[in-house]
Amino acid sequence: MVSREENLRAEIDSLRQEMTKLQDEMVAFRLSQKVLIEVTTGCHSSPGGIIRGALQKTLDVCADVSCNAENGSLFLLDPASGKIIDAILTRTEVIPEKRAKLIGNVLDHGLAGWVSRNRQLGLITDTEQDDRWLTLPDQPYIVRSALGVPIINGKKELLGIITLLHSQTNHFTSRMAESMQAIAEHIGLVLENARLYGQLDTYSKALDNELEKGRQIQIDFLPYDIPQLDDWEIVACFHPAKQVAGDFYDAFTFDNNQIGLVIADVCDKGVGAALFMALFRSLIRIFSGEIQFRGTAAPILQAHKPKNSDWIGKSNATNLAHLNALQAVRLTNNYVAEKHWQMSMFATLFFGMLDPKTGILSYINGGHEPLFIVNQDGIKQTLNSTGPAVGMMPNMQFGIQQVKLERGDILIGYTDGVTEAKSPTGKLFTDDRLKEIVEKSADSASELMERIKNNLFNYMDDAPQFDDITMLAVRRN
Repeated sequence: MVSREENLRAEIDSLRQEMTKLQDEMVAFRLSQKVLIEVTTGCHSSPGGIIRGALQKTLDVCADVSCNAENGSLFLLDPASGKIIDAILTRTEVIPEKRAKLIGNVLDHGLAGWVSRNRQLGLITDTEQDDRWLTLPDQPYIVRSALGVPIINGKKELLGIITLLHSQTNHFTSRMAESMQAIAEHIGLVLENARLYGQLDTYSKALDNELEKGRQIQIDFLPYDIPQLDDWEIVACFHPAKQVAGDFYDAFTFDNNQIGLVIADVCDKGVGAALFMALFRSLIRIFSGEIQFRGTAAPILQAHKPKNSDWIGKSNATNLAHLNALQAVRLTNNYVAEKHWQMSMFATLFFGMLDPKTGILSYINGGHEPLFIVNQDGIKQTLNSTGPAVGMMPNMQFGIQQVKLERGDILIGYTDGVTEAKSPTGKLFTDDRLKEIVEKSADSASELMERIKNNLFNYMDDAPQFDDITMLAVRRN
């Protein structure tokens, strides 16, 4: 019959075992925390080396703290294929020429290979008496005991193998092995997170590379040379956002010496916006030079007279040339809406035709921000929208307007990246603030442009901007 004292001793032994198990789990948890902290700290200094940093920190912590091992190795495996992704072979670097051969031998014949195949702890108390141990011909250190531990994640996938080494026999005990197994379970989570972080870092860099390509596409389609004309000044500003958007401007000369002026903003962000920006810009240029109305000028001009006004240009030839070119907006709208409707891409766009001799400007404003004509007295006229955004639906109507730029007048156009620029506190620059700036007189288009830029960039300070800042200014001297 079991005495009361014996029952008490059995309960005490059971409690001691539970306490030991809890202590081992606490050690495992603290060690995994240490690895996680070390790895996270390393991410800030070298994000590209997140996986290797995790491997080295894991090996160092396990060897130094848990078992007082003298050397060790750690293999990181691809859970799907079982192939090695990366490895720390020993705490003393191995020359690259021997690396591949060493890994192959260890995984084929060594303790790490046995652990990989059996997915369980491998404890060797004496390497000379255990055929699981592979002695290498030129091994630079003595190994008499070894411990191999599988690192398995929550999905029961093998993520890696830790091998710890010592020069004395019987250094690693069963309790050490159990502690290392508990540690490995926590390390599995750390390495899995590190692997995912590394994939995220790779994806982020690839995305940044694609965005940079989009930004370069955008910049390459801006005009290299803005037309230089007697008695006229044309200047532009383009400041790309951190995230690729779809702004563009253009200024080009026709064979009849008329000047085409464009400022536009393609909806959406990213490489898609940059590609559609290139498409819109190319279509406007092509269609404005291809389409020619045939027949008597007067009835054609009457049928396409400017919205809410008559033609103020005295030359029918010039008016007809402007009308021909401005049909590019309608044709571009139909092409994009019919060919690329599934992309839901459109652009707000101002396209103007300027006669440098007379100052007559014929234009279509397709849903774009209003442009201002300013002189020494402030804002003289506002060029509001004359039609919808371009590319939304086919067969839309775009009204044509005509104005005349007198000597000293400045035409200033911009995209919503200007008025919606944000300060460090998140407040918008606003239309009213822009109007206050352009109301003040300027002696040149360059002076007005610089004034806007200085005010705008001082307002933004170092706040990140997510839309392009684009402006176009034309002055008749």
